Amino acid sequence: MNFLNIIDGYKDDIIKSLQDIIKIKSVEGESKDHMPFGEGPYEALKYALDLSERLGFIHKNLNNYAGHAEFGEGDEIVGVLVHLDVVPAGDGWTYPPYGGEIHDNKIYGRGAIDDKGPAIACLYALKALKDSNVKLNKRIRIIFGTNEETGWGCVDYYFKHEKAPNLAFTPDADFPVIHGEKGILVFDLVKKLDTNVSEGITIESIKGGNAANMVPDYCEAIMKAANPSQLEEKLDDFVNITKYPLSLIREGDRLKLISTGVSAHGSTPEKGENAITYLMVFLSKVLDPTSPIGEFVNIYNERIAFKHHGESIGCGFEDEISGKLNFNLGIIKGDDKEIRLTVNIRYPIKSSAEEVYKGIRESLKDTGIELVEGKHENKPLYVPKDHPLVEKLMKVYREHTKDAESEPIVIGGGTYARALKNAVAFGPTLPGQKDLAHQRDEYISIDHLILITKIYAQAMYELAK
Repeated sequence: MNFLNIIDGYKDDIIKSLQDIIKIKSVEGESKDHMPFGEGPYEALKYALDLSERLGFIHKNLNNYAGHAEFGEGDEIVGVLVHLDVVPAGDGWTYPPYGGEIHDNKIYGRGAIDDKGPAIACLYALKALKDSNVKLNKRIRIIFGTNEETGWGCVDYYFKHEKAPNLAFTPDADFPVIHGEKGILVFDLVKKLDTNVSEGITIESIKGGNAANMVPDYCEAIMKAANPSQLEEKLDDFVNITKYPLSLIREGDRLKLISTGVSAHGSTPEKGENAITYLMVFLSKVLDPTSPIGEFVNIYNERIAFKHHGESIGCGFEDEISGKLNFNLGIIKGDDKEIRLTVNIRYPIKSSAEEVYKGIRESLKDTGIELVEGKHENKPLYVPKDHPLVEKLMKVYREHTKDAESEPIVIGGGTYARALKNAVAFGPTLPGQKDLAHQRDEYISIDHLILITKIYAQAMYELAK
């Protein structure tokens, strides 16, 4: 197909466009008059729409909540839903997270794979269709969201003001085709404290994690100890035995206990190393288990620590379609009054939010820990394998990858596909590729970037011809 050959000639422009948009720190920030999700997401949307104009597309900005670029003719719309916001970078990057630097044929930066790289690929895929003068019977509309990572207010606003596509895909997960997505819950577990003192140790504050849907790679506790040297000795012994990445720093009359881990996406907590858990395991060795804070720490370690499927806290559900529930402890905030944990759960397609909440509340009965439900819930998504949308996308995937064995899959991640009735996630990560979403040193290889541009061009064509 001629439009596939055209894409190779766009290579330099595709690379530069992705580098440019990675340099925009589009983490949700403080809302302003014309920036509903802060300056970063606003700037990223402005960049995408300006690029759409330069590429020759009809485009529209919906009050800086979202926007779209469009090409083609007809009453029906094929949607491609992308997002331009990113999760916080976290620490420990080898290259600047907002630098868009190229090393070893890879473009590094937050959003390179989730989801700025695929967004840029889709724009140039649409340009290839336009420049090749193919005949389309439907309009193709790339929809740009700006707070997918933190609440979906962008698409909620968009679909209140614009017609929903007749069918769609989102390039924000894995290949071959994601025909099912688990339900998503975000909630808090809160323990009120009468005292923050235990065994001569005062826990003044605990904080860790950047987002509910990330495995936290950093946690710290500010403490006072009646015998600091003894606490340091206990930590040294603990680290020698467990090899957990913990350290203790003296800051005047206070001590800072630091734990480091490895970040990962909240839908796959087993792929990360939870810094909060490492810290809590050590605290259990030095606090009185009958004290309010010691009791909380022990419950954490018994029912949450290293348990990625909710199996010890009353929600270890699973089904034959989507497998086991995923349980991620993403954030901790504590002071002398309370400790608050923010949890992100991906529950199986055949389960429900009500079942999850009921199970956890039963497990925590009589512990003094309260479950505070979050405002946002994404129910499960399921599109049968024999749906024409799934079949066409599978055909495109197989032609480009020569992978004749892979079948449509179900994931724990949540994508924009849930915002529509006839939508699925499609790429960008190939089977066997390392999952880099929400991790430090996120990147996309240039070869992969060009490959997905071709895959998305053909996918759009097959759905709109």
